[in-house]
Amino acid sequence: MYTSSFISDVFTSVASKYDIMNDAMSFGLHRLWKKQFCSLVKNPGAKILDVATGSGDIAFGLYKRALNLGLTPDIIGVDINPAMLSLAKVKKLEKNITCGLDFMEADSTDLPFKDNTFDYYTISFGIRNIPDISEALQEAHRVLKPGGKFLCMEFGKPCLPGIKQAYNFYSNYFIPKMGSLIAGNRDAYQYLVDSIRAFPDRKKFLSMMQAAGFKISYGRSLNFGVASIYEGYKA
Repeated sequence: MYTSSFISDVFTSVASKYDIMNDAMSFGLHRLWKKQFCSLVKNPGAKILDVATGSGDIAFGLYKRALNLGLTPDIIGVDINPAMLSLAKVKKLEKNITCGLDFMEADSTDLPFKDNTFDYYTISFGIRNIPDISEALQEAHRVLKPGGKFLCMEFGKPCLPGIKQAYNFYSNYFIPKMGSLIAGNRDAYQYLVDSIRAFPDRKKFLSMMQAAGFKISYGRSLNFGVASIYEGYKA
């Protein structure tokens, strides 16, 4: 069992290479997945909370989507790790964004927002890193407005014969090696592999969403189950 402090240290240590490693590990597919994920926010001009925002990819994607649709963004990206947040803040300066998007440090299991605040809650490749997933889901439900939408994208475990074996081989041998070569931290990327394995399967995660109060929830696979997108609504 990985501790909260270990997980924090992992992301602090790999922050400077985080975006490069994402491209290398997914062969760039994560960009397509994130674009599809952002498209599920039908009203990007609504009030949006992006949790475990990391370097801000989803927050920036939603900001751009809002502008492209002629809408005014109202997005907050939160993360518990200061090193990751600093990446997002630097990107914000580089993009010359002065309003409509803010980043702040916050714990996903104890969010500093009132009940019924947001129209959308998004979290991409971050929920498996939260020690108490059930508590994070309850917080997501709490801060969403009635009728608000929960969107989660997370790695999965392919089930199709052949693809499953190839994916396991890639995960076991190549991801830790890339972590060592690119980020200089094999242990951090071994944690990545272990955290994906430990994440609940789709049926279990959907039941956790329902237990947190989401009345309508379902999931869809990306690339044969390498990743999944989950949607839920607050009644």
